[in-house]
Amino acid sequence: MAAVFLVTLYEYSPLFYITVVFVCFLVTSGLVLGWFGLGVPVILRNSEETESSARVLKKQMRQVKNPFGLEIPHPATASVTKGIALRPDCLEDCLLTCYWGCSVQKLHEALQKHIYCCRIKTPQALEDALYSEFLYRQQYFIKRNNKEEKYCQLPEDAQVVDFGPVPRSRYPLVALLTLADEEDREIYDIISMVAVIHIPDESYRLSCRILYQYLLLAQGQYHDLKQLFMSANSTAPSSSDTEERSTDRSLLEKAGLSEDEAELHEESSKDCVVCQNGSVNWVLLPCRHACLCDGCVKYFQQCPICRQFVQESFPLCSKKEQDEDESTHILPE
Repeated sequence: MAAVFLVTLYEYSPLFYITVVFVCFLVTSGLVLGWFGLGVPVILRNSEETESSARVLKKQMRQVKNPFGLEIPHPATASVTKGIALRPDCLEDCLLTCYWGCSVQKLHEALQKHIYCCRIKTPQALEDALYSEFLYRQQYFIKRNNKEEKYCQLPEDAQVVDFGPVPRSRYPLVALLTLADEEDREIYDIISMVAVIHIPDESYRLSCRILYQYLLLAQGQYHDLKQLFMSANSTAPSSSDTEERSTDRSLLEKAGLSEDEAELHEESSKDCVVCQNGSVNWVLLPCRHACLCDGCVKYFQQCPICRQFVQESFPLCSKKEQDEDESTHILPE
């Protein structure tokens, strides 16, 4: 019987091959077109299906008011020997306390103590948590909305010209902003801000900048305040700028600091980098690039600037706030 079947198969082999090819064609077509309940391949989906599949998680945000602001108005002139000018911008009366040569280990231990035991609401609370592991202390009273520059400098008898090679055991300067009025500490969720500032010296010439900013909450948490990277509409950087940026990045890596902090501030653009029409409103995480408008964000699973996969995103302002801003710019006829 088997021999008869094989002979028959041999005689009608062309028809057999045609049948096998036809069956394979039907199975392939069914898989592509979804006849068997499987998903349709991306290349055959329409734009609406692609949009829904590319949507990333929207991070839940909570709006809080930060009463503290601090910037370095003249970073090019700052040095350990000549001092540094700081410009606070606070919504309430505050105390600006500067600690020169603060211990790196003790500072991070103090931040952990803020979480588990003692809240850092006052300069004295931070000094107790640091066990006075700093070289020199200066303090200024800051009136609300007063942007007057405050000058901080080590005394001459301190005889400190640098803080040694990297990795260092001490930060050059740590600035603490706290609310001066005790009643204000009950109003704001953010009760203090710690800013770690690098100041160039003979052994480490990295340009002056704020390395870290920590916002300390009354509930016992603290948040690392990071800058957002906006799309730049300026021209390509010159060779000297490129060399300076690469040098700064390598120095930060040697110091064990975050590579993200090596990014220089760039002139920001309000236009979406994709459509060049809508206003930038969405921040992509974890890369922190703010480069997409409300219409384009739903089409991207990767950042269009750095190509990093987007895990979460959040809007800079809600749709209601956008509509209110647009209505304020409408002029009467």
